[in-house]
Amino acid sequence: MRSNVVPAIAALAAALSVAACSTTPPASQPAALTSASPEQMVAAIDAAAGSGEGELAVQPLRDPMVEDLRAQAQQARAQGNYDEAAAALDRALAIVADDPALLQERAETALLQRDFERAGTLAERAFALGAQVGPLCRRHWATIEQVRLVAGDAAGAASARHQVQGCKVAGPNRF
Repeated sequence: MRSNVVPAIAALAAALSVAACSTTPPASQPAALTSASPEQMVAAIDAAAGSGEGELAVQPLRDPMVEDLRAQAQQARAQGNYDEAAAALDRALAIVADDPALLQERAETALLQRDFERAGTLAERAFALGAQVGPLCRRHWATIEQVRLVAGDAAGAASARHQVQGCKVAGPNRF
């Protein structure tokens, strides 16, 4: 009996080895349409936002604790400590979860952390909650454009780039 079991096990092991080699590979991801580093992506977002000079811009009142956390995040980000910056922004978002500017800062930090999916989700949420005009609006769409470029989505990136232009609204004339 024992002599029949060993060859059967050996044959089964050989069959499984061959079957494992013949599996289909997973679907490939589309190639990224940008070779920019995350830092270069954030610089492009800054450039797309512009100065906002002569435009209508909404600036809400801010909680002092949130402002302290934002300042900590900015300092950490400037030093290249992206995880520390993200943690500070996450604490701020625990206080005011629906602040579009804070969500946008967290989206840009997610880009720097190479968490592109989260960056896109945060930027889209920030846009949905925000004023949808002005420099902050352009930051949202420029972030979405960068995320779509990384994902290899040329049409989506072009659409986001077009939306950046739709965020420009001149301020009222003052005499």
